[in-house]
Amino acid sequence: MGGSRGGVIGRPREFDIDEALECAMRVFWEQGYEGASLADLTGAMGITKTSMYAAFGNKEQLFRRALDRYTEGPASYMARALEEPTAREVAEASLRGTVRTVTVTGPAGCLVVQGALASSDGARPAHEVLVGWRTDAGLRMEERFRRAVEEGDLPAGTDPARLARYVMTVGFGIAVQAADGVGHDELQEVVDTALRAWPA
Repeated sequence: MGGSRGGVIGRPREFDIDEALECAMRVFWEQGYEGASLADLTGAMGITKTSMYAAFGNKEQLFRRALDRYTEGPASYMARALEEPTAREVAEASLRGTVRTVTVTGPAGCLVVQGALASSDGARPAHEVLVGWRTDAGLRMEERFRRAVEEGDLPAGTDPARLARYVMTVGFGIAVQAADGVGHDELQEVVDTALRAWPA
């Protein structure tokens, strides 16, 4: 008499795609692209390999979706930083956002840095996606700093590309240090030191 209404009995249990993607993102964040096995991913997501392939495609496609989620979630401070009123505030918001994300928000380190350590031929596509991500982030910061030069917010002789590369390099260095166990307060001191070198 119980509940066969609607043909529900016998259907495979549905899963929350959003929740599964969040779990996959955290596995990639913690273990990098190569370090994350299909067993690790499906185990964390609570689904079978068949369900994973049906919902997300292969591992590389899942990684791309996880990276998008990371960009829109934990790394969204990058886009918000670019909206700060001055170039110095852009740099500070970006670097302090990095410290918060790599020490408080999720696993130590940064998904973009952890994933970039992929080195085998099989991991090449993921590596290239991450190079593109970092390049795009750097170009957006360079564009913002170029505007700051034009508006007189940065000194006339400032090279926007060099300054953006400096900020990005410090940010990714902070992520590596966090993965090595350096704590929040020490990394905030790194930001303080970097900002002392700001062009005046």
